[in-house]
Amino acid sequence: MSGHQHDEGHTIAGWTGCVIATAGAAVAGAGICGWRPGIWLGLGVMASALLVTWALHLAGWGKPPGPRPADQWAMKVRDRAARHGHTGCLGCRLAGRRGAPRRTDAAPEAMPADIASRTSAPADLSS
Repeated sequence: MSGHQHDEGHTIAGWTGCVIATAGAAVAGAGICGWRPGIWLGLGVMASALLVTWALHLAGWGKPPGPRPADQWAMKVRDRAARHGHTGCLGCRLAGRRGAPRRTDAAPEAMPADIASRTSAPADLSS
């Protein structure tokens, strides 16, 4: 069992992108130290890391924004909701996936009493 009891977001998409981006940074670093084609090659590898991570996220190997249920914390668990998109996810929105539609016909939730008292209009003091 893991030493932590919260969702760290460790996913196949995240780790793969991190490894590719690290390799790109190493190549770009070699370019800075004297191997001039390395700068552009390294930047290209880092850009590919972004695209690979995004593709894996859209394929279900990433994670949606926010915490996940405990049974989905393992890296080998694929996110089945990725096909329709995650609500509030920039990567899904860029791919044209909007996620679950938000209900606009629902009644607004009542404000707690302490917040309502602070936001109400002040009483008329002229009378």
